[in-house]
Order: sequence, then structure tokens, then C-alpha cells
Amino acid sequence: MKAKELTLRYGISTLGLILVALGVGISIKSNLGIAPPSCPPTILNLRYTGISVGTFTWMMHLLFILSQVAILRKRFKLKYLMQIPAAFVFGYLCDGAIWLFNSIDAPATNYAVQILFSLAAVLITAVGIKLEVLGRSWMLAGDMTTAILADETRKPFGTVKVVFDVALVAITALLAWLFFGQLTGNGSTVVIREGTLILAILTGLCMRVTDPLLEKLFKPITDGFTPHNA
Repeated sequence: MKAKELTLRYGISTLGLILVALGVGISIKSNLGIAPPSCPPTILNLRYTGISVGTFTWMMHLLFILSQVAILRKRFKLKYLMQIPAAFVFGYLCDGAIWLFNSIDAPATNYAVQILFSLAAVLITAVGIKLEVLGRSWMLAGDMTTAILADETRKPFGTVKVVFDVALVAITALLAWLFFGQLTGNGSTVVIREGTLILAILTGLCMRVTDPLLEKLFKPITDGFTPHNA
């Protein structure tokens, strides 16, 4: 693989990681519910405050990688281990995005603005995930797990993404109930609300629209990439 191609691949995928992390930050800023993949790390952070959301995020991603090994077994390729550094990078990008948006202003309180923030997080996250895929380099373990499940079940990625996100929200609600006796958070910080539902359902649906557009936009670049199974 040529150095130019490698740089382009990682550049596109890294941009994807940054956008997804910004989506996390925006969903938290909305104060209407957090993006589903960040719900478990956030509820754990509320219970164990000495560990950041980003740290819990990469821990969760390592569990996703182990699940891939269990599903694929001998078909698990060494290149998939690039998800490990991606997990660390993304975890701390999330911490950075949370810090960035917290430093700008207080969480939104106007309901119309909260909805707009949630919808913006949907769009940014959908674009970020697709860029990870188009870059064909490192990819978030949650998205790779979703892709593997989609391949194994022969279902559209967007459809499996919806199911995967809803499962993460359900796990978070259970943890919130066990930790704090309620389903939405700890009583002061809201983790699950209608914004979470918006992100869980609309991100996968949004990708059905944004994916073809991004494929067309990046086609002049990605057509020159080495085949994915090479």
C-alpha cells in the first residue's frame, strides 16, 4: 500500500472519529439525552466519577473487540486490531469534545434548541460513521461490531445500527436503575430521554440518505484504494 493511499485512508477515518466524538459532545450539550453508544460510559461515569467518560468508552470498545473475536474466530484478521488504538483515540476525543462544549456555554434549556442539537448530532454522527467505513483503515469497535453483525445476519448496516443502539440504551437504563433507582440518569444529569431515542432511531435511518451522497463525493478518492479484502 502506497504512503499516499495510507495517509488518505487514515485521514478520512480520523475525520470520521472526530465527527463522531463531536456528535457525542453535541448530544450531551442538548441536555435531552445522550447518543446511544455513549450512554453506558456516561452512566458508569456518574456512578464512578473518578473515571472519565472517555476511559469507560475505550474499555467498552475493548469488550466489543472481544465479541468480534468470539463471532469471527479464525476469520478475525490481525488488521482488526487497529480498533484498539482507535478506541483509545476516540475515548479521549470524546473527553475533549465534552470539555470543549462545556467550556463554551451551559447546556441548552430551550426545547426547540435541544431538539435541533439532537438532530445535528444525528447528522454529524451518521457522516462520521460513514467516513470511518470509507477510509478502510481504523474503525470504531462498536461500528465494526455492527458491520460484522450486519454481514453475519445479511441485514442492512443501518437497520442493525438501530437495533445495536437500542440495545445499548436498554443496558444503560438497567444500570441507571441499579445504581440510582431510576431509568434516565442519576437525578441531576439526564442520560436517557427523547434525545436518546432520536439518536438511536434516526442515525441509522439518516445513513440511508447520507451514505450514497458521501460515497459519490469520495468516489474519486476511494476508487483508487486497495480492495478491502486484499
